[in-house]
Amino acid sequence: MEQSHDQKEQTPQEILRSVMQLCADCDTCRTMMEEDCAFFIELYRLVDQEKEEGIPIRESQLRYLTELCTLCGLCPCPKVPMDVMEAKSRYIEQEGMPLATSLLNDVPRMARLCGTFPRLVKAMQSNAVLGPLLRKATRIHAERQLPSFPKQNFFQWAAREGLARKSEGGHQVAYFAGCTAGYLFPQIGRSVVEILQHNGASVYVPPQQCCGMPYLVEGDRKRTLNLAQTNMQRLLETIRAGDDLIYSCPTCGFFLKRLLKDRAYYSDAFQQSVNAAEGELKVPAPEKGEGQFWHLKKLMYHGILKDDGYFSSIDPMDRIHLADHLFDFGFYLASLHAKGQLVTDFAPLPERMAYFAPCHLREQKMGRPYLDLLKLIPELDIEAVGSDYDCCGMGGVFGFKDHFHQKSLDLGEPLMKKFRAHNPQAIITDCMSCRLQFNHCLPYPVYHPVEVLARAYKGEASRQK
Repeated sequence: MEQSHDQKEQTPQEILRSVMQLCADCDTCRTMMEEDCAFFIELYRLVDQEKEEGIPIRESQLRYLTELCTLCGLCPCPKVPMDVMEAKSRYIEQEGMPLATSLLNDVPRMARLCGTFPRLVKAMQSNAVLGPLLRKATRIHAERQLPSFPKQNFFQWAAREGLARKSEGGHQVAYFAGCTAGYLFPQIGRSVVEILQHNGASVYVPPQQCCGMPYLVEGDRKRTLNLAQTNMQRLLETIRAGDDLIYSCPTCGFFLKRLLKDRAYYSDAFQQSVNAAEGELKVPAPEKGEGQFWHLKKLMYHGILKDDGYFSSIDPMDRIHLADHLFDFGFYLASLHAKGQLVTDFAPLPERMAYFAPCHLREQKMGRPYLDLLKLIPELDIEAVGSDYDCCGMGGVFGFKDHFHQKSLDLGEPLMKKFRAHNPQAIITDCMSCRLQFNHCLPYPVYHPVEVLARAYKGEASRQK
């Protein structure tokens, strides 16, 4: 999230121009991301157009370029996507957020609307007259099937089960469910609870809102920061109370553990906390071992290694503390298993499934913990499908947008071919945006890993015959 010394004064166009110059000088992603990222494909097309053909890049083309970055995390340079997010935020500050975009991103609001006006959703899905008009107003592509919202969401269920209140004593785990498990696929949240309870834990679902990632990607800086600060305050309370804190959505984890913490280590507060000597910067070096640092000369790096990014207005020590104590649920279960504390009385599931590790999980550099856990289930034939650069193409809600729909399908097609060749009985993935894309493109049922683990714990017979 690095900013140059004068970036605060730059226009969004100037920021994008600097990104394009950086990428043109480097050129690494021209071939590395040529099939995996709509943003880089368009960036290099515009660079070549201007340099080789002498056709100036128009303002509208720069603006459109920002719309093609979904912050998937796959590109090797973290500076580029965050500079694009900065440019996009400045555009939104000038233009305002389109109503259709605001509505599409706000899953809790959509859930309330769909619960209050179920006929509206039905009309969008099937009414030959109203459907196209409503889709045009919300800019949702005609071929996209909107997900249905269950009558009872996970948070309502959790409240009725008494999980919204902390219990006394025992091993307590706090759960950040996120919007997809919270409102679209409540069985995921229920499965997390069932697995934790099967392993002797008490579950607490603290007050929570959207993690903020959808608003960051759309350029809504104010909403992003407000959500981040509100969630941090509540989640830090659970950590300070001694609870374990987990999440089941890799996008929420990518935002809260990776993006929110970025550049916080360069802050004066962190440097003081690790007793950095005068004239040096201490940067954590996990590759060297736990508690190890790189020691850098402050005189050389103080101008570029500083906490001046998108989230610099939030206390850096709070950002670090949250990131260090928030865990992906698959990683959490794998850690229990490594310590001999995971209950493994799984019943056989004689099925053949394929597992896909989504972008935001891969970019957290924790391996594929769910894949190893699923292999503990007797008779389950499970194989990983997809390479490190494969992406489903959905990009959060981008695949629903009229202008991004075909790009979404084109980006995801190489992965879809791999699934068709594998021809599994079902697909397993942690990411529910991937689930929506797979449901659109492929004939196989799709599950979150926790749904399969919970079935095995309960000894449910195979549903896929």
